[in-house]
Amino acid sequence: MPNEFNQQIIDEFRANEGRVGGMFEGAALVLLTTTGAKSGKPTTSPVMYLEDDDRYVVIASNGGADHHPAWYHNLRATAEATAEIGTEKFEVKALLVEGEERDQLYARMVAKAPGFAEYEARTSRRIPVVALHRTTA
Repeated sequence: MPNEFNQQIIDEFRANEGRVGGMFEGAALVLLTTTGAKSGKPTTSPVMYLEDDDRYVVIASNGGADHHPAWYHNLRATAEATAEIGTEKFEVKALLVEGEERDQLYARMVAKAPGFAEYEARTSRRIPVVALHRTTA
């Protein structure tokens, strides 16, 4: 079950065709529904994304916390998930992006949303970058 903050974003997203206000106003958000690594239950998380050719890139920043977000652990356990962008809902497969490509994509996200530079500075962990590939139209 998403926390109250995330649930408000999820509800607003679904009520307004993928648009939200507040701190995420104008941001590219995807609702990512993963399968709980421990619970096996579906969990939805609002996550900023970056379009990269035919895939969507998400960053497991967790606001700069010293641990990965739950959705990242869920995707490592089960790579298949559901994505909602705007009014569209589709299945995706998650693949970890590493090395130079990871660094380039992270830099692109920082250019789009400077807060990601702060998240990286706040933690000693290497923040994972994940590419979501559509598996359904």
